[in-house]
Amino acid sequence: MAQPLMPKATAVWLVENTTLTFEQIAEYCSLHPLEIQAIADGDVAVGMHGADPVKGGFISQEELDRCQANARAKLKMLKATLPQPKARGKGARYTPVSKRQDRPDAIAWLIKHHPEMIDAQIARLIGTTKTTIKSIRERTHWNISTIKPQSPVGLGLCSESELVKMVELARRKAERIRLAEEKEAKRLGKTIPAPAPAPEIIPEVVEEPAYTPAPTAESVFGEAKPVENTDEPEPDIASVFGQSSDDKK
Repeated sequence: MAQPLMPKATAVWLVENTTLTFEQIAEYCSLHPLEIQAIADGDVAVGMHGADPVKGGFISQEELDRCQANARAKLKMLKATLPQPKARGKGARYTPVSKRQDRPDAIAWLIKHHPEMIDAQIARLIGTTKTTIKSIRERTHWNISTIKPQSPVGLGLCSESELVKMVELARRKAERIRLAEEKEAKRLGKTIPAPAPAPEIIPEVVEEPAYTPAPTAESVFGEAKPVENTDEPEPDIASVFGQSSDDKK
């Protein structure tokens, strides 16, 4: 059953302005009768302003009067006269302008990690075109040198659940195609070679450089030689600078 736009605020207004039973209000607002009773006791929705459903166009005054006169009657909403939003049809996914430059990175990531996905599935997942996907597959994209594979989930182009759903769909479709090819080959008496096993990823071994001890002082400046003691007497100052003028006198 359809409900008013603000069910709890509508329930507050109906409790304060009508004599409808808790069950009638609860059924109309899609709430529990105990919650309506709590609103009437002041335990729930304290301070909330009520929303008049008559002014909002959800119910008529005549309908309120009819149900107030009969406790077993059920409130019926008015038919909406405003245009209702329509469900978005199938088509290309809309991508915000701020994220469109990230689509080549997401396409490269999907091609690398999920080769079972076809171009139509990638285009539907992240909202791009088959021409762009083909150019990245063939490495003819105008900006191929700067493209770095990044997950579309991390770039915000799709959610994790959408990615998982699309990958599972692609794998099931690829499996159906493989079984159909095997069946057709069996009918024609041909043998289909088994798919090549995935290449084993061998971790790269990085050789550590040989340990070289730090150079010592002897290796840089040579071995220190002891200083020879000549035991020569210290020269006299007068002999070095000559006699002063006072001594001559």
